[in-house]
Amino acid sequence: MRWKNTAIAAACFLLFGGVALAHRVDEYLQATIISLQANQAQASMRLIPGVLVAPSVIDAIDRNHDGVFSESEQRAYAQRVLGDLSITIDGKTISPQLISWSFPAAAQMREGLGEIQIEYSVELPPGAQHRALTLANYHLNPSSVYLMNVVVPQDPNIRIVAQKRNEVQSVYELDYQQTSAVGALSGSSTGRLPAWLNHIQFASLFRLGMRHIAEGTDHLLFLLVLLLPAPLLAIGSRWNRPASIHRGLLRVLGIVTAFTVGHSITLTLAAMNLAHVREQPVEVLIAVSILVTAAHALRPLFPGKEAWIAAFFGLIHGLAFAATLDRLGLARWERVAGILAFNLGIETMQMIVVAVILPSLMLMSRTRAYPVIQVGGAVFAGVASLGWIVGRLLDIPTPVDTIVEAIAHHALWAAAGLFLVSLACRYLPAERPYGSHRIAQDTLLPNLPEMRQTSPRQIL
Repeated sequence: MRWKNTAIAAACFLLFGGVALAHRVDEYLQATIISLQANQAQASMRLIPGVLVAPSVIDAIDRNHDGVFSESEQRAYAQRVLGDLSITIDGKTISPQLISWSFPAAAQMREGLGEIQIEYSVELPPGAQHRALTLANYHLNPSSVYLMNVVVPQDPNIRIVAQKRNEVQSVYELDYQQTSAVGALSGSSTGRLPAWLNHIQFASLFRLGMRHIAEGTDHLLFLLVLLLPAPLLAIGSRWNRPASIHRGLLRVLGIVTAFTVGHSITLTLAAMNLAHVREQPVEVLIAVSILVTAAHALRPLFPGKEAWIAAFFGLIHGLAFAATLDRLGLARWERVAGILAFNLGIETMQMIVVAVILPSLMLMSRTRAYPVIQVGGAVFAGVASLGWIVGRLLDIPTPVDTIVEAIAHHALWAAAGLFLVSLACRYLPAERPYGSHRIAQDTLLPNLPEMRQTSPRQIL
């Protein structure tokens, strides 16, 4: 048990050291470090009120207002803090058990230097190997700021899969894998493959790949903007009449396949420690890829070569995917199957997104409303990419992530609305406003004078 407390103390010092070395002012800092064991979690909380919020915290602790924190008052406040927590494991609510507490003197707290320490444990009911732990802290929300993290597990059978926090870190989601001993891999030959797949977390890594794309708004935005002009034909320097359904589908298939090939190459190289690039330039280049494809959606920069562009930028996106996989600490040969599972998850989510969006794009591309979607989507992506480029180059916060993520949270409703609009647009006149050509129906031949005035290259 001593090593667990030492690990928690060390992590707290590294993450939050220096917090108590300065006078806090107007915030109530509540920092939580979680340590995982087999079917158990232990948490260490540090609560540091600033000088402006200290009086209200002191009043909440010192119930008889005698200026001294008695043992019973300390315990009562610690229990109140735990009562303001919401903890679930695999969707089931569980209650924390208070282990210990430590309170400073009221005078220290008034100066913004006092630090309350509370430790508690949570007994986790037996469950599947893949576990999802959610911790929400609602204690004194209006005046508080929150920090949450997890200590790297010392148990080799416990492995962190993913972490997710809300914007203020008051809600923390932790996905981890709790496997049995490696000896469980032995047994009958028919049971070795499923046991081996469980050991390398195949299903968890597959879900992680899907989640990475679902939450990776920049990756999705790149793919969606590249698909915007896919249903159209380029004539000269403008997007013109819609392509045939067969040609449009082939182009989309080529784009998605090329993007897959590109990011699979660099994902494999980076995950096998054969290629390394710092994270910041990769994130900047991803934003640049969105800017380039947004410009292409407005005016054809590389008509007919979208698949090659998708493959090229896929190489860059693959480096970002590899950074996620690298944080899991897989052994070298575990990475081989890990890459496969993670990549399959990425491709599955990509195909789901394409299958949901593509019918709306194909339907609307044959109506007069499509330029609104095309230009609006390209301009939005261009502005978002510029915000990302500035924020990632200068390492400063921008509202881009908040805006894009807010839209992504309503993605299903947006996709459903787009499909309904595409159906309604079928009742609009079929005349197309693209370029200088006016086409009443795709099945009608252009008149002969126009054909004589059109160069052979334009006809092709």
